[in-house]
Amino acid sequence: MRRLIRCLRNMQAACTESEGYWLSHGRISKVSGPLVIAEGMRDANMFDVVRVSEERLIGEILEIRGDRASIQVYEETSGLKPGGPVVTTGEPLSVELGPGLLENIFDGIQRPLEVMREAVGSNITRGVTIPALDREKKWLFKPVAAVGDKLIAGDIIGTVQENAIFEHRIMMPVGLEGSIEAIHEGEFTIEETVAVIKTADGRSQNLQMMQKWPVRRERPYKEKLSPEEPLITGQRIIDTLFPIAKGGVAAIPGPFGSGKTVVQHQLAKWSDADLVVYIGCGERGNEMTDVLMEFPELKDPKSGDSLMKRTVLIANTSDMPVAAREASIYTGITIAEYFRDMGYSVALLADSTSRWAEALREMSGRLEEMPGEEGYPAYLSSRLAQFYERAGKVITIGSKGRQGSLSAIGAVSPPGGDISEPVTQATLRIVKVFWGLDSNLAYSRHFPAINWLTSYSLYTDKMTDWYSDNISRDLNGYRSDMMRILQEEAELDEIVRLVGVDALSARDRVTMEAARSIREDFLHQDAFHEIDTYSTMSKQYRMLKLILSYYYMAQDAVKKNVDLKKLFELPVRERIGRAKNVPQDRVEEEFGEIEKELSDQMDALLSKEGE
Repeated sequence: MRRLIRCLRNMQAACTESEGYWLSHGRISKVSGPLVIAEGMRDANMFDVVRVSEERLIGEILEIRGDRASIQVYEETSGLKPGGPVVTTGEPLSVELGPGLLENIFDGIQRPLEVMREAVGSNITRGVTIPALDREKKWLFKPVAAVGDKLIAGDIIGTVQENAIFEHRIMMPVGLEGSIEAIHEGEFTIEETVAVIKTADGRSQNLQMMQKWPVRRERPYKEKLSPEEPLITGQRIIDTLFPIAKGGVAAIPGPFGSGKTVVQHQLAKWSDADLVVYIGCGERGNEMTDVLMEFPELKDPKSGDSLMKRTVLIANTSDMPVAAREASIYTGITIAEYFRDMGYSVALLADSTSRWAEALREMSGRLEEMPGEEGYPAYLSSRLAQFYERAGKVITIGSKGRQGSLSAIGAVSPPGGDISEPVTQATLRIVKVFWGLDSNLAYSRHFPAINWLTSYSLYTDKMTDWYSDNISRDLNGYRSDMMRILQEEAELDEIVRLVGVDALSARDRVTMEAARSIREDFLHQDAFHEIDTYSTMSKQYRMLKLILSYYYMAQDAVKKNVDLKKLFELPVRERIGRAKNVPQDRVEEEFGEIEKELSDQMDALLSKEGE
C-alpha cells in the first residue's frame, strides 16, 4: 500500500514538473476580495507566482506564516470558495524581455491585450494564460559578436531591427559570461538558439533572444551618473522654467480636471527620449481608450512614423482588479530598465501613482497591517522611493559600458487637489521636479495649468552649463528675469485688487504688462494646435528674448515719460503675441523681422514722445 501511494506521488510530481510547476499544492482557506489565504504552502517562497483554484487565476504571495500564505490575486476572485487548489510555480513575478515589446499593449501583469481579445473575445475571461511575446514570429538576427569573443553580462551579441525606426540590441543575460562557441545569422523566433556560449567551467549554454527578469528587482548597472542634460519636452513652461534632466524624476500633482493626463500625453508624444513606456495605472477606461486610439495616429517628430513604433503601453484601467495596479508600475519600470541597458534614453510616465497607492492601501487593510496616515500602509514612502530610485542616468554593465537613462514622471491625483495628503507628500520628498497643477488656471483656460509660483526644479543649477553651451549664455539670465517679473506681478496683484491699477507707478504697470505677455504669449501653450503643441529650445529662447526685449525697452521708455497707452499699443505687440505660431523653419527669418520692427517702433515712439 505504501509503495502504491509513493508511486502515485511520483506520478503526480512528474506530471506537475512537466507542466512547469513545482510540487507545492495548497488549499484555499479564506477569500477576502483580491486577498486569498491558502494553507499547506510550506514549499512556497515570498513573491512566488501561484495559480489559484481550478480556473488557475494568477496571484503572488505577499506573506508567509508557517504553512499559511497570503496571496494577492491579479484577477477577479468572485466565486472562489475554501478548499480550492493553489499551486506555486516556484518563480517570482517576471516580465519577458525581447523583440516584440514595442507597439504592444499589455495589461498590468504583461498579458498582451490584443492577442487576448483575438483569443477570448472583447470580454477577458479569468485564468487566461498567454505569453507576453509572440513565440511564432521570426526576427532577423544580425550578429555583432564573433566566434571566440569573450563576453560578460550586458555585452551585445547581435541586433534585431524591430521596426522601421528601432534597433533592438540582444544582450548577454545577467549572471552569464564566457566565450562564443557558435553564433548564427538569420531569422529566428525568440525561443530559438542564436548563439552558444562556453562558460568558465566548460559548460555550453544556449542563448535565445528572450530573457526574463523579476519585476521587483532592479536591473544592475555599473555606475549611476549625475543628470546634467535636460529631457527636452517641447513644453515651454517645463523646458525653460522647470526642466527635468535625462535620468531625473518628476511629479505632476493636481486636482481632477487640471490637465494631468494632457500634460502626460504631451510628454509621451514630444519628449526627447528614444523610447516611451506609458503606464495607465488605474486610469478611467475612456482616458486609456483615448491613448490607445490617439497614439497610433500621431506622427513621431523624429522619424515621421507612428509614435507607437517607439512606445510600450501598459493599460490597467480603474475597472480592472485593484491588485493588478500594484504590479503594473513594476512591470513598466522593468521594461524601461531593459531598454535603458541597451544604451537608450527612456521616458516612463505613470498615470497615476495615487491609484497605485490605493491598491497598496487595500491590500494592507486586508492583511490587517497597522495603518499609517489616512489608512495608507506605513511603508508607503519606502515603496515610492523604491520605484523612483530605479530611474537615473547610468553606465550600463558590460565590457564597453554604454550610457543609458531612465526618466520617471509620475502623476499624482490628490483628493480635492489637497497636496498635503500622504501620497503627494511622500512623493515630493523623493522627486526633484514638482509641476504643481492649479485648478484656477485650468478653469481660466490656461494650459498647461502648471503654477509657476509653486512649481520648482532642483536640476536647473546642474544644467546651467548645458543651456549655455547648446542654446545661449543669455538664457539663464532671461529665466531669472522672467521668474522675477512673475513674482512681482503676484505681489502687485494684491495692490490692484485693493486700490486699482491706476495706483501703480508707470514702472510697475510695465512689469504687469510684461507679466501678462509672459503668461499669455509664452507660458500658455495649445496642445491641439499643429505648430504650438511643440516648441524647440531655440524657438523658446527667441520667444523669451522678444518678450523681455520689449520689457527692457519699455522700462527705459517710461523713464523718459513716454505715454503708457501708446507704449502698450505698439503694433508690433500683436506680432509678438502670435510668434508662438511661427513654424520652426521660419523662426530665424520672422523673429528677426519682429525684433527689427520692435526696435524701429520703439525708437520712433521715443523720438516723438520722449523727453
